[in-house]
Amino acid sequence: MTVRLPAEWEPQDAIQLTWPHADSDWLYLLPQVEALYTALVQHISTAARVLIAAPAGRAAELQQQFDATAPGRVRCFAAPSNDTWARDHGPITVATNAGLRLLDFRFNGWGGKFEAALDNALTGELKRLGAYPHATLQAVDMVLEGGAIESDGCGTLLTTAECLLNPNRNPHLDRAAIEAVLAQQLGIQKVNWLQHGALAGDDTDSHIDTLARLCPDNTLLYQACDDPEDAHFEDLASMARELAALTDASGKPYRLLPLPWPGAQYDPEDGHRLPATYANFLICNGLVLVPTYADPNDAAALAQVRRAFPGYRVEGLDCRTLIRQHGSLHCITMQLPAGVLQREQAAEGGPQA
Repeated sequence: MTVRLPAEWEPQDAIQLTWPHADSDWLYLLPQVEALYTALVQHISTAARVLIAAPAGRAAELQQQFDATAPGRVRCFAAPSNDTWARDHGPITVATNAGLRLLDFRFNGWGGKFEAALDNALTGELKRLGAYPHATLQAVDMVLEGGAIESDGCGTLLTTAECLLNPNRNPHLDRAAIEAVLAQQLGIQKVNWLQHGALAGDDTDSHIDTLARLCPDNTLLYQACDDPEDAHFEDLASMARELAALTDASGKPYRLLPLPWPGAQYDPEDGHRLPATYANFLICNGLVLVPTYADPNDAAALAQVRRAFPGYRVEGLDCRTLIRQHGSLHCITMQLPAGVLQREQAAEGGPQA
């Protein structure tokens, strides 16, 4: 059976979200983060449908709310969760010659840092509720988060050794064994491993989607740091050198586009540094949503993303609330490729690479 992990810029049916709630770590910021999610839904619904998992007492309210503001574009399901990071507990969809398959890898709260039993069960529960009508579901007995991998849709995968080889994920699997699972389950022909790249305040052990992103036409957008006084300077410079030496599965090198460095963001309560990055953007059909931080470099970041995605709508969304819990736009979303919700559905939105 042939298997392929699509690129994020390929046609999508929907974006999946897990709604924040009072029993999550968002309690102290709930009004602010719900306002951000509401704005996010309005952005996404112009380009794709939105699938939302929410607590039983909230799902019906949200359905009514979005039926009024984005009619026919949003579907809410009552399903319990620990937290909201859909990129990491959501399904990873592959295309096979037998149809689309949702891979339900294990999620262990980023190496056991946080309670995750409900999140780990969420994909199975949503499948049971009919959220994915035209895809099969397969459980995979390996810990893997969607934020840890980047695909070009042509057999190349980009990741970090700090995450995928971390003993808090799959201590019984070495690099060769993990690559074998990636080849079998995702159709990966070549894995590009980064040895450098980390952000202060990051809970994920260096997820690739905070550091470097694959884009159409063999382009790589990556988070750079141009401040020699910043603690990130040397490590991100080493990461940039690694990226410059990489090639895809066919041996073709990448066109590298550095993202400007956002000014340091700190938690207003205890002062710890937050993992602000422009690399955590969301690609959704003809739209790219980029996290912004009310920073002087926001406009330059949007301009650089436009270079990587010519012809796309590139829009910013203020994510200063999101990074209070150490993540951003890509972290709270998971794409569902075209065909998961409706067979033979044409892509909605703008240009596709």
